[in-house]
Amino acid sequence: MNTTSLETPVGPLSITEDSGAIVSVGWTWEGESQSLLLDQAVEQLKAYFAKELSAFDLPLSVSGSKFQQDVCTEMLKIPLGETRTYGDIAKALNCAAQPVGNACGGNPIPVIIPCHRVMGAGGRLTGFSGLGGVDTKVALLIHEGAAGLLI
Repeated sequence: MNTTSLETPVGPLSITEDSGAIVSVGWTWEGESQSLLLDQAVEQLKAYFAKELSAFDLPLSVSGSKFQQDVCTEMLKIPLGETRTYGDIAKALNCAAQPVGNACGGNPIPVIIPCHRVMGAGGRLTGFSGLGGVDTKVALLIHEGAAGLLI
């Protein structure tokens, strides 16, 4: 596994790749490894924060149960500037909302897999596992132009 880090408007992010896929994004500064894939991920994250990228195009590998993977797949379908509720994802997966919330909180590749675009019932702000908690979630939504959804 290789890991590299970059500074972003929401704090440091470390990106880890394994076997040709991004496997995690963490809220720390962890490494300076280089690979073609890590370079692409850094460039795409820089473009995202510069508002030059609306969708990531990177190979991803989500560890965890099939359910965790299914929730991450549903989160990847949420377009930039839009949000969904845990209930929306639960309905798409034909399950209850609470396990969806747990799976969102366990997202191993935040920002790239946009768990910050998932809200509570009625569009309520709920927790966020990233550095800074809900404040970081709000910052990402504002960055994406989804701030109107928070009012």
